[in-house]
Amino acid sequence: MTRQLGAWSAGALVVANMVGSGAFTVSGFALAELGEPGPVLLAWAVGGAIATGGALCYGALGRRLPLSGGEYALLSRTVSPLAGFLAGWVSLVAGFSAPIALAALGVQAYADAALGRSAGAPWLGALAIAVCALAHALRTRVGVGLQNAAVTLKLAGIAAFVAIGALGAGARIPDAFVWSASVDPGAFALSVVWVSFAYSGWNAAIYVASELREPARLSRALVCATALVTLAYLALNAVFLSAAPAAVLAGKAEIGAIAAESLGGPALRRALAALVAFALVTSISSMLMAGSRVYAQMAEDGLLPRFLRARGGVPRASIALQALLALALSVSSGFAELLGYAGFLLSLSSAATVLALVRLRLREGASRVPLPGWPWLPIAFVAATSGSALALVWREPFVLGLGAVTLASALPVYRWMAVTRARARARASSSRAARSPDSSAPSIAAKNSVAVSEPAQ
Repeated sequence: MTRQLGAWSAGALVVANMVGSGAFTVSGFALAELGEPGPVLLAWAVGGAIATGGALCYGALGRRLPLSGGEYALLSRTVSPLAGFLAGWVSLVAGFSAPIALAALGVQAYADAALGRSAGAPWLGALAIAVCALAHALRTRVGVGLQNAAVTLKLAGIAAFVAIGALGAGARIPDAFVWSASVDPGAFALSVVWVSFAYSGWNAAIYVASELREPARLSRALVCATALVTLAYLALNAVFLSAAPAAVLAGKAEIGAIAAESLGGPALRRALAALVAFALVTSISSMLMAGSRVYAQMAEDGLLPRFLRARGGVPRASIALQALLALALSVSSGFAELLGYAGFLLSLSSAATVLALVRLRLREGASRVPLPGWPWLPIAFVAATSGSALALVWREPFVLGLGAVTLASALPVYRWMAVTRARARARASSSRAARSPDSSAPSIAAKNSVAVSEPAQ
């Protein structure tokens, strides 16, 4: 693939991937668990710290191995092809398809709210997927250019809402940062799990690392974008949590909409709904871009059918596959519970990738794999992500079974592709042998050798 993406495009991909519906919904559930706004904002701060730590670790690994394909490519090169394939399979089945489909449904719901309708055309979410896929399939620069502009507008919209909220609830905002009662550790850990799902996407730029003009700036793009989103989340949720009494907001998925209506009436509620719908479209765009690079790289390595490879610098077939899988999910029902299952698998995948970084650092040394905060930063990240996964399993044990089934289903596919590659190599070897001259006849190299040596006799 050609290197045509700058640091700004990499950072914009991270922002687009991170800022979705979670930023506008999670605090209501966390407030129901924790009871007061202060601990909720602390959970958002902890989630941002975990994401920033992960961005630093992934940036160090990406500088050493600037490969597209995310966890698949990194684990394949540092651990084993099977470990990489399992991570890629997780991306295909759980990591991108379900979130894209759910984002499409969110586009539909929030667009209806923005337009004041109770139910709209069911094809609106599907249209969002199709338009984003087409934009990225035309040319990389076309899709990236549109996405960069959209991210700028999205951040401007969030800043405008925060400014309006600061004017409307400015006197109450400091109250969102304090609390009076002790916090239940279990409830806080669960809230951090939910918040971490809202932060997912901080690693998005690693999926296009081989397309960056300056791979050395990957870490800066990841960290700066993650820090920017952390600040935006804290400001946004401080406004949400101070806009209305906790009893009104607790347990509500539509906390952003409730806060907006409390601050500015139905007009501001519709404006926020439009902003969320727009944010979800950019999330669809970024996930299509990132996910397709995983499958293209797996095809390049012979682990998926070769037609999924990138051609002319654009993985069009992989983009189409990702879009079709998401479309199939978006028109089906009963898959909302897959969010927790996807989060569980992605937590394990990111923890395994940081452990691979630790292994690479111990093998090659600090000069080749520099990492600030070594060794405590990767240790803390692995502990936090693994703890989040365990907390989720404790609350919803079924995700462990679904995760095990998903990983087990990858094994026969991996075996089938390995057999396919072996047969292809055997056919190629037989073809070369058939085209080569008879071994009893002197080869060109042998004739030349004789001709050169004859004068010396």
